[in-house]
Amino acid sequence: MSGHLRNAGPMLASPRCGAKTRCGGACRSPAVHGRKRCRMHGGAPGSGAPRANHNARKHGMFTRDSIAERRQIQALLGEARKLLEEMK
Repeated sequence: MSGHLRNAGPMLASPRCGAKTRCGGACRSPAVHGRKRCRMHGGAPGSGAPRANHNARKHGMFTRDSIAERRQIQALLGEARKLLEEMK
């Protein structure tokens, strides 16, 4: 008989991942050493969001100043179109 059952104790006693599956149950994979998640749910090195989340940076396209500037440009373009139509 192999010693598999004797050696499986520490593996079965390891902390489990705290993530929820799509079905709503808990993930049954072992957590990565020193973390609370398994390698599939964010415990792997390099996984997860960056420290300074550059995806959430504001670009300023919808600030009051930029909206007012776009409206002024649209008004100037409208006036230019009217002048061009009058010249025809």
